Amino acid sequence: MGIFSFHLAHVPVTVAARALARGQADGRAVPGLEHVEHLSLMTLGAPPVSLERLQLRRLAVFATWESESALDDHLASDALGRHLADGWHVRLEFVRRWGAVTALHRLPLNASVMADDEPVVAVTLAHLKLPELRRFFAWGRPVEQQVRDSPGVSLALAAVRPPRTFSTFSVWRSVAEMRDMVEGRADRAGHGAGAAAADGRHAGAMAERERRDFHSEFTTLRFRPLSEHGSWEGRHSIVPRV
Repeated sequence: MGIFSFHLAHVPVTVAARALARGQADGRAVPGLEHVEHLSLMTLGAPPVSLERLQLRRLAVFATWESESALDDHLASDALGRHLADGWHVRLEFVRRWGAVTALHRLPLNASVMADDEPVVAVTLAHLKLPELRRFFAWGRPVEQQVRDSPGVSLALAAVRPPRTFSTFSVWRSVAEMRDMVEGRADRAGHGAGAAAADGRHAGAMAERERRDFHSEFTTLRFRPLSEHGSWEGRHSIVPRV
């Protein structure tokens, strides 16, 4: 198995439009690229209809590569790759998968084990059922706000490729803090017995998805961060202890 990467970059509108038009690709046109998703950033928790839900000049790219050298070559020699090289990215080792999307369904359910105190990166990728869009935002926006405001998160954002591809990306200080959010437990910062009451927004949304799915395909992927490169909107060292 190769490596994954997640990139954030400010790009010209024309570059973003071309990338979004390419959308999802198996990568055969780029040496060493196995699969790629081009997405436009959006603000977590933003109103469903707003400019914050489609920010063309802020591009997110999620990709899997045969090797790090293939990624390095792409960043150095490809037109879009050079824009990505000017931004920020993290290189990732795949650890675990829940659910499936067609392009990534061959990933094993479990490839590795992580310690509770390791930093972790989580990526979700979903293809929405357009008739369920209103329900998706009604249940999803509170979860976006929960993730965004979690004390254990270092960076959390969402991205979209119209009309129906949606992704989230989050960097956590530890596996334990991410699991606490998912399971709705009180945070670990020790703010008092009642200060961080159980927060069931994520668990409630997952239960509603089980009752009637918002998606035609959905997967959550967990990764071990390997290395971090560049900066994002003035921030360095976004991934703890890498």
